[in-house]
Amino acid sequence: MACGRFCQNARVSARLGVLVLLVIAMTFGSNHIAARVAFEHGTSVATAVAARSAFTALAVLALLRAQGAPLSLPRATFARAIVIGLLLAAQSFCIYSAVAVIPVALALLAFNAFPMLLALFSWGTGGERPRTAALVAMPVALVGLALALDVFGKDVNGVGIAWALSAAVSFALALLLTTRWLKDLDGRLRTLLTMSVAAVAVLAAGSVTSAFVLPNAPAGWLGLGLLCVFYGSAFTALFIVLPRLGAANYAVVLNFEPIAVLALAWVVLGQAVSPLQVVGAFIVVGAITLPALRR
Repeated sequence: MACGRFCQNARVSARLGVLVLLVIAMTFGSNHIAARVAFEHGTSVATAVAARSAFTALAVLALLRAQGAPLSLPRATFARAIVIGLLLAAQSFCIYSAVAVIPVALALLAFNAFPMLLALFSWGTGGERPRTAALVAMPVALVGLALALDVFGKDVNGVGIAWALSAAVSFALALLLTTRWLKDLDGRLRTLLTMSVAAVAVLAAGSVTSAFVLPNAPAGWLGLGLLCVFYGSAFTALFIVLPRLGAANYAVVLNFEPIAVLALAWVVLGQAVSPLQVVGAFIVVGAITLPALRR
């Protein structure tokens, strides 16, 4: 989670940015695999969300303290970070609520509308207009995701879809506000603020509802620990890199995450991948990388 060159204000080159975002997407995918292991061994969703948020915040705080970085902030910046943190807490609640009532693949497909929503929100609020190639890539990537995640023919639950789309809206708004309000803030401090707010919100809600359940086996504890490491690393890197690229054109690269989950599930969990899913994976990879690399 070291800051390095990405904490600087200079923009990241397109090719390097796409490569880094693909690695971030794969790391997020690893987080989902670890979460699956944790859930299969008794861990509750509230425990996982609270643990990953708190771990990320504490790890970044330790890093900032070790490097002697200043932690003081203007009151307005702190207030904005609270808003973004609450949006991230809402995103986590919504996506897991969707997974609880509809197939995971369908929930992920609906949630991955967030790059398109982000681009449209950014454009509609005075940001840069997405390039034509980026606008075309978004629906193509969603079609590829539908094939790769094998969602055709499944029953559609309107409530579940609404939860997943709400998660997409929350995450898109969080990314948009980050690029508008906290772009010039050190990425480590930005992560510390937003994750701290998310952790406090989930801890408060979970305490009231008695939703916290710890793992009941060593494998569950391992999954919970890896979940925290993978999520913390990916989330910190995302909030450092994306503002340097221009969210409207490059957030679509994050659509690779479900493909990473598909591949990792095949390798780690032994889940079969059909030829049609492989075709969908290639469509997604092409749609999310070629437009950015053409720049």
